[in-house]
Amino acid sequence: MQPTPRLKERRFPLHFHISVLFSLLLLSSGAVLGVFNYQQTSNIILSSSDQLFSQMRKEVQADLRNTYQPIQFMINLLARNEQVNGRDRHERMIVLPIFAQALRDNPKLASIYVGYGDGAYFMVRPLRSEQLRKIFYAPTNAAYQVWSIDRISEQRLESEYLFFDAQLQPISRRQNLKETFDPRSRPWYQGAMQSQGHFSTAPYAFFSTGEIGTTIARKSSETTVVAADLTLADLSATLSSHKITPSTEVVLYSPDGSAVAYPDSSRLVVPGDTLQLAQAKDLSPVLAEFLSLGLAQGRQDGVQLGEQRWRVAYSQFDEGGPQGLRLALLVPENELLADAYRIRWQGAILTFGILLLCIPIGWLLSTILVKPLRLLVDEAEAIRSFNFTYPASARSMVKEVNQLAVSMASMKETISSFLEIAATLSAETRFDALLRRVLRETVKLSDASGGLLYLFDSQSGRLEPHHLIIDEQHHSLDAHHIAAFAQDDPDLPDWLAQTAAGGPSVIVELGFEQAQGFQSLLHSLDSPRVHLVCTGLHNRQGQTLGVLVLLHRDSGDEADLAMLRPERIAYVEAVSGVAALCIESQRLLDQQKKLLDAFIQLIAGAIDAKSPYTGGHCQRVPEITLVLARAAAASDEAPFRDYRPSEEEWEALHIAAWLHDCGKVTIPEYVVDKATKLETLCDRLHEVRMRFEVLKRNAWISYWQSLSQGGDAHALEQVRDELLATLDDEFAFIAHCNLGGEAMAEADLERLRRIATRTWMRTLDDRLGVSWEENQRQSRTSPPALPVQETLLSDKPEHLFERPDSERIADDNPWGFKLDVPTYKHNRGELYNLSIGRGTLTEEERFIINGHMVQTIRMLNHLPFPPHLANVAEIAGGHHEKMDGTGYPKRLKREDMSLPARMMAIADIFEALTAADRPYKKGKLLSESLNIMAGMCKAAHIDAELFSLFVREKVYLQYAERFVRREQIDPIDEAALLAKAGLDG
Repeated sequence: MQPTPRLKERRFPLHFHISVLFSLLLLSSGAVLGVFNYQQTSNIILSSSDQLFSQMRKEVQADLRNTYQPIQFMINLLARNEQVNGRDRHERMIVLPIFAQALRDNPKLASIYVGYGDGAYFMVRPLRSEQLRKIFYAPTNAAYQVWSIDRISEQRLESEYLFFDAQLQPISRRQNLKETFDPRSRPWYQGAMQSQGHFSTAPYAFFSTGEIGTTIARKSSETTVVAADLTLADLSATLSSHKITPSTEVVLYSPDGSAVAYPDSSRLVVPGDTLQLAQAKDLSPVLAEFLSLGLAQGRQDGVQLGEQRWRVAYSQFDEGGPQGLRLALLVPENELLADAYRIRWQGAILTFGILLLCIPIGWLLSTILVKPLRLLVDEAEAIRSFNFTYPASARSMVKEVNQLAVSMASMKETISSFLEIAATLSAETRFDALLRRVLRETVKLSDASGGLLYLFDSQSGRLEPHHLIIDEQHHSLDAHHIAAFAQDDPDLPDWLAQTAAGGPSVIVELGFEQAQGFQSLLHSLDSPRVHLVCTGLHNRQGQTLGVLVLLHRDSGDEADLAMLRPERIAYVEAVSGVAALCIESQRLLDQQKKLLDAFIQLIAGAIDAKSPYTGGHCQRVPEITLVLARAAAASDEAPFRDYRPSEEEWEALHIAAWLHDCGKVTIPEYVVDKATKLETLCDRLHEVRMRFEVLKRNAWISYWQSLSQGGDAHALEQVRDELLATLDDEFAFIAHCNLGGEAMAEADLERLRRIATRTWMRTLDDRLGVSWEENQRQSRTSPPALPVQETLLSDKPEHLFERPDSERIADDNPWGFKLDVPTYKHNRGELYNLSIGRGTLTEEERFIINGHMVQTIRMLNHLPFPPHLANVAEIAGGHHEKMDGTGYPKRLKREDMSLPARMMAIADIFEALTAADRPYKKGKLLSESLNIMAGMCKAAHIDAELFSLFVREKVYLQYAERFVRREQIDPIDEAALLAKAGLDG
């Protein structure tokens, strides 16, 4: 995962900060004043809005009261009028003028009617609109409609409409033959009969007019009820007049949620077959959310609805129905406080204007003030760039700035000295020279007269002296009898023991009496007393690596004692810390190299130990390689003139030589150690031998059977003996083929195939008791019926092992491998293995062994080698390449390979030829080995120039004298050898 790049942090000048601070003060003052004004204005507006809400609530309540009270008074008068109790329509017509006058005096009345206990009904309705006339099919000049129901019996009634003009003159009359109305079933009648006073129904939509209203009723007698329909349309107009802001929401609704009054009165009635009042929550989303909160009566504050805050006023009235009515008023705060916002922005603009005027003044004053600081910044920048020759900054009249300039000059001198010493110490790569440099530089910077360096031995833990300097000259430790100390040594001085144990630096004054074996140092310093500064050398983990002792003569001069001041001691401790890190790094580097080398040799030894037949190969090849490399490095011949390996390159060659066969750790031993053609984990020749034994038993069985049946004994014996002899000869031939020592001739291959066709009888199931994996391979064919005739040698389908896709090498692989991958991973066919032309390995097994180079390169490429070891994989992975490009695994040519990689190829071949611990061959003589290599050189398989150097510098002999058996070392004719290789002598 890529690290996220850090954004460059911006820095601004001090005068900019001063100006900004000055501006921020002004801005914050203006902001505080603006916020204060805004809050006060908001409080005033909110207070005014609360008063407005209360006033509106009172007006709506007054409207309701003024609407209901006159009607209630009128109902009271009508209820006490005996004329309303007429027995039929004719007697009831007496009250028509009274009802008509009441309707004219109260425009909000929709009708006045009387319900009787026998089901009779008498109603007077003003026809104030053309729509009402159309509904009741009234004459054009009709002003009133009288609806009369006389109930003669429960099953018989007379219902009719009578229309009158404005002067109450009759115009027309129409009977209602299908009348079903019964006032006794209506809520107003039933409620009034149960009430001692007025009864008001909940608001509802009048079917005839679509207006919203309510019915007010009062009992006139024991069975008579006087009622009037009252319209509440004026309440919507009242609410509309109280919309404080454009988005104000105000609604008057009944407890069941039905809207009674709303500024947009056209939305109050839901049209349909039955007119219904709209629900208040359906009038707007804000009202819906408000009503869902279930706020308590009398709530008057702010509430969050949707994405903004609203001011809310909520009231309940007793008028308007059995349970009264509710009033909800919601005003958006942003609209209500628009004036406060305006005042706030005006204040902000005013503050910004003042700020614009003050910025130039603040900028000018701050620039003058920080000019000396700019010079100090330039000096600090020079120090950051390690330019310690930059002139010191001028002094300033500002006390703190002047002190900073003095400290800057002192710091520059200290840092310059410290960096110089650190660079000097870090440049040393040799341990002993590093120790000398540490002591010399520390003594120099502290102006000491001398110094003594102790280090803890990593093995014994003793405090060992290493170097002594007096008056800038190195002195012998033995000459001054400077001894080593164990940590628990009673002769260890207290001042040295305290620091060696990890304590702080110690300053001590010593005379001859207290010197405790260090008197010789006082003689050399020519001083009766000496001041010692003893400081520890601590690594990153805080462990003490050693002790640094600085010696100061006591001359009696106060200037000498200045070297013992705390700040100078702190400086010495800082330098000693750098020195300790350098010492530790050198030690760690040396230990890591030793650990890596031991680990590499451990791996190589493990690879050799894996196979007893190749033991020592990984250890002997590095010896040949390094001898050949040293010869090339010492040669002035043209091919090797530029080969002068550095210490890092020698290390890379050493590691590559030891790890050149590390991939063999992945190769199965039974393949590497395969000594015969039929060998896997065991030699399958024994299985073939048993089949021959079966055939020989069959020959005897056949002989005895034929003899028992009266056959000729002599003839049968002759056939038997011939067959047994043939079988013995054929098995001996197969056993000889199994060794793989010589190339197989075509005649031998033909004889092998002919022998393989012999058959034997198998009566047992060969699919029992085998692994599930072998069962899977056997399932490729159907099991034969037993008993079955089988050939003596066979290549069965189960002998073929499929190669997993993970082991296939793509043409575009990242390592550049160019290998012909066999189709199968293993082919265990008996005839197939015995038919191997040379050696004991099949094509599949040879690919497995050759694959150790693939694994070597893969493994080494995955190791995090440092840059100077980056070519280890290239050196180690090329020792099976050939100069003509026919090698493996990359088919590199000579020009594609480095010189060390070509050395590895020669070393690997020579060791393999002379090795005497291989199961399939004996170690060859030197002459045989070199002649074979000469042929390989002529065939462009190995590097000719390196082979010539290998012979002429007797690299082969230096190796043979150490690792080859004496009987293998024979005389070598180097001239003839080079001639055979096609090289000049």
